[in-house]
Amino acid sequence: MVLGYLHKTNILYRDLKPENVLMGNDGYLLLADFGLAKRLQNQKDETETFCGTPEYMAPEILGRTIKKSTKHGLAVDWWAVGILTYEMMIGHTPFY
Repeated sequence: MVLGYLHKTNILYRDLKPENVLMGNDGYLLLADFGLAKRLQNQKDETETFCGTPEYMAPEILGRTIKKSTKHGLAVDWWAVGILTYEMMIGHTPFY
């Protein structure tokens, strides 16, 4: 999966949602809009930036509004994969 590749190169995507998943002419899925992506120093590095689409944000990112020092890493992208999968199966996001 593309997120696996991005994470191997220490890139945190942070904006996975249906509008950013495109299908190429060859039928492969492509990711678009890397405006919120961030290069980390290593795979265990964390960031504190509050950004993304609220319906797809992991609790670590949303926690930033409650606790001022909440950090997040690559796991937030996998949370968004779960939200996206749920939406594709059910028809809406689980926390709308």
